Amino acid sequence: MFFRQIYDEKLAEAAYLIGCQKVGEAIIIDPERDIDRYQQIAAANGLRIVAAAETHIHADFLSGVREFAEKGARVYLSDEGDADWKYQWLDKKSGGGSYDAVLVKDGDVFKVGNIEIRVMHTPGHTPEHVCYEITDRGGGANDAMGVVTGDFVFVGDVGRPDLLESAAGIAGRAEPSAHRLFHTVKMFESWPDYLQIWPGHGAGSACGKALGAVPQTTVGYERRTNPAIRAANTEHNFVDFILEGQPEPPLYFARMKRDNKLGPRVLGALPQPRELGARELATVDTKRTAIIDTRAWAAFRENHVAGSLFVPLEKSFNTDAGSFVTEDEDIVLVIDPTRVEEAVRDLVRIGLDRVVGYFDASKLGEVALQGGRMASTREIAAKDAAAEIESRKPFVLDVRRATEFAAGNIAGATNFAHTRLLSKLASVPKDREILVHCQGGVRSARACALLERHGYHATNLAGGYAAFTKARHVPVHAESR
Repeated sequence: MFFRQIYDEKLAEAAYLIGCQKVGEAIIIDPERDIDRYQQIAAANGLRIVAAAETHIHADFLSGVREFAEKGARVYLSDEGDADWKYQWLDKKSGGGSYDAVLVKDGDVFKVGNIEIRVMHTPGHTPEHVCYEITDRGGGANDAMGVVTGDFVFVGDVGRPDLLESAAGIAGRAEPSAHRLFHTVKMFESWPDYLQIWPGHGAGSACGKALGAVPQTTVGYERRTNPAIRAANTEHNFVDFILEGQPEPPLYFARMKRDNKLGPRVLGALPQPRELGARELATVDTKRTAIIDTRAWAAFRENHVAGSLFVPLEKSFNTDAGSFVTEDEDIVLVIDPTRVEEAVRDLVRIGLDRVVGYFDASKLGEVALQGGRMASTREIAAKDAAAEIESRKPFVLDVRRATEFAAGNIAGATNFAHTRLLSKLASVPKDREILVHCQGGVRSARACALLERHGYHATNLAGGYAAFTKARHVPVHAESR
């Protein structure tokens, strides 16, 4: 049996390529949308991807299963859950007709070559969620080797049950889903200790609150050490534990849920943005087109095209871009040209396909010479912040998570997580200076650029709340939530 975890560091997402080397066939489980990289790995190992599957309707990335279906692969998708969460794209093949799709339920078994795959319904994170138990019949095994668990069991955590409510906006779903997840966890406790667990996400994913960075685990180890599973000693205790402290989902999660259910747009080839000259960049209307500037903060803060978004090409690039840019906006990148393809792949994985151009970041100084309107972002040191708050009476905006805010905050501050800020702009006054801070000054820098694009006057607090409290200028306020 061939087995490969293919991991996206930025989205902390794992896809699994599992193949039968005897017949040269493979299945991909939970692929992202740019499927050429999976095909290349398969081909390099003498395999052809003939099937694709997913564990559930994802919230954090666009699935690549439809892309594989377009290329003739058979796809396996859950038919569990309620009527609201059924796949609606299976009869919408490009050019007409239906895909080669198999809807599966708990206990169903199918094979790819000599690899046997058994479906296990594991609701709670979502109603339709399934896991795939893998047995290598070609190797003579009678027992399963492991389970692709998707967003059910992670290393050190389980999938959050609140996303249908907090991300998709379906009121009243979080607590019932948590109760359902409890019963699924109790079922998990009967799985054999030796089974390997191959999770859908690792540390950094917003699909849980305490995911580990280790790529895989075992049932026995998770039963002994996983705090969420250990909290399932009673149903009440588990529900309280699993709903408390979940991070705010990024804005784009709702769009991913919608598109993965209705059917992601068929991507085909990657977008090929063209290189823009300084004069072209100077004339971009930033109210209609999102300029994503990927440079370091010091460079952006000092000089950027007015109205640009600050989204460095780092681990949070997808999450920040998905929270700041809408799907109907064209995108121009200010970037190192050698990293254009990387950024394009990151963006299409969250459905931002309209990447129309890029500009060499090293030439930004030429834009002003071509009449471009340039800007800088104001930043103040923590030692000066208290006096500024007292004298200028700014609107203090805390863009940390709600759990961070509750643990301690600047008195009078308003809290909106930076990944939700675009939806909260109506609550931010335009007639006052906005003093923005997070814990260390990173998220707030991104938030300042977002605010400036939408006509606000924003100042970043360098070093954030940590630096402010260390300076001990004024008392801070702690809340209990």
